Amino acid sequence: MTYSEGKVMLAFEIYSLLSRDGRAGAEQMALYKADDNVRGLIDRFAHHVDCVIILAGDQMYMIPETKLSPFHVNNDFLKRTYLKSGATNADIYLLYFTVIVLFGAFYDSYQTLEPTREFIRLDDWTLLVNDRILMLMEHDEEKLLQHEKEFSYNWKQIIDKWDDMNDIKESAKKQSGNTISRLSFMDTAKRFVIDQELLEEIGNNELILTEKAKTIVQRFFMEVEYNKGILEFIYQWEEDHDAVHQ
Repeated sequence: MTYSEGKVMLAFEIYSLLSRDGRAGAEQMALYKADDNVRGLIDRFAHHVDCVIILAGDQMYMIPETKLSPFHVNNDFLKRTYLKSGATNADIYLLYFTVIVLFGAFYDSYQTLEPTREFIRLDDWTLLVNDRILMLMEHDEEKLLQHEKEFSYNWKQIIDKWDDMNDIKESAKKQSGNTISRLSFMDTAKRFVIDQELLEEIGNNELILTEKAKTIVQRFFMEVEYNKGILEFIYQWEEDHDAVHQ
């Protein structure tokens, strides 16, 4: 297909804005929606850097679709920006795990297409993470190791990292200066998702999902093509646990 120079330049200007800021406003979104040529060009530009365009509220976003994208938030950036010095991959696994649990809390363990709660507080989110990890701990190491290969998640490291941050244990180790509490880690997780424009604080320690987050959950987290069945794997334990204890 042949595009006019004007269409190419307009599309590239919007793509450049998305590349720089990760988002564009209502004016750019209107052009994207109204002009098939401009939309097709922007989508192609994004595809070449392993990204996709999503529309949420009055904003459009360019988000990485794979880890190969130069716009993907890499582990070094996460360690440098959000985690303590000396952070390991276990911290990264746990950080992503908390985000999965967060979305599961809003979407009733990912069984609903629309959020089933309006907000969550940090302490409630922390308790949900703890509950999910307790269920992980009910499975033997051999089974966890088997599923680690399947999902590329190190469940044992997640369990051990969370256990090391036990506030009771920590009280006896504070003099070392090398410990971090669970609430402190969850506060870091909160800062990360707010910076990624997935959560907003509305006062009274209440956190709500953004339109961007809702769109991402519905488009990616709900699709097996992207989540590789990890959500069913995590939340099937809840069903199994309930069945065993009935």
